[in-house]
Amino acid sequence: MTDYLVYDVFTDRPFGGNQLAIVPNGTEVAEADLQRIAREFNFSETVFLFPPEGNGVAKVRIFTPTMEVPFAGHPTIGTAMFLGEAGLGPAFVLELGAGDIEITLGRNKASFTTRAALDRFAEPDRALIARALGLPESVILGQPVMAGLGLGFTFTELTDRDALSDIVCDVAAFREGHARYPTGLDFAQCAYVRDGSTIHMRMFAPLDNIPEDPATGSAAAALGALLCAAEGPLTLTIHQGDDMGRPSLIHVQAEPGAVTVTGQAVRVMEGKLVL
Repeated sequence: MTDYLVYDVFTDRPFGGNQLAIVPNGTEVAEADLQRIAREFNFSETVFLFPPEGNGVAKVRIFTPTMEVPFAGHPTIGTAMFLGEAGLGPAFVLELGAGDIEITLGRNKASFTTRAALDRFAEPDRALIARALGLPESVILGQPVMAGLGLGFTFTELTDRDALSDIVCDVAAFREGHARYPTGLDFAQCAYVRDGSTIHMRMFAPLDNIPEDPATGSAAAALGALLCAAEGPLTLTIHQGDDMGRPSLIHVQAEPGAVTVTGQAVRVMEGKLVL
């Protein structure tokens, strides 16, 4: 039997934020079972920890319900909090598929810093994005951009909070988008409304069995890098998950060449895999 834990991430209380399953000893799990276990949990991500291969304290493999991904934000924060509770810190390195990630632990919070270059993959058609989100094209501000720091999302700014709440995804449009723009997490859509340094955001990846994600740290980091490229250094407070009853809070500091994401996490479950 193999231990596992479940954390709620980007929240300071149970049943908020984004659920994360952590299997601390990935070597006890057969390679063929890693994806099956992630599908069984059916959270947006499941983490398996392995002995480090380089300068980190652990090798971190991250799985959505349908695929392994090289980088994701809430698994990085949740894993950092778990390792901090195990006695590590206040600073260490995690080895992810996208490269080494610097971790800093504070009082009841964790931060990761990524120095990955921002990839700009495409500028998807506005009409297609509107169909995917079930919104009139008139509520889209500017040109949507598909970009990422190891994991691609399409970022679309909307006119107001009501438009953000009105989103109803059209899965057929997502399939069309994935065929036309295959880079990224199955045409994942990150829609947001901005008021200065405050952002309200929603993220949808229905083709990856994530109808909606309550907190997406990798998207938050990429959005910080995207806005920083246009405006210079900035600090953002990102609210996500409110529309699905799992409020989340993500803090982002972005400067040229580095983005730091900070959040909290709470342990809510422990158990054993009886495979």
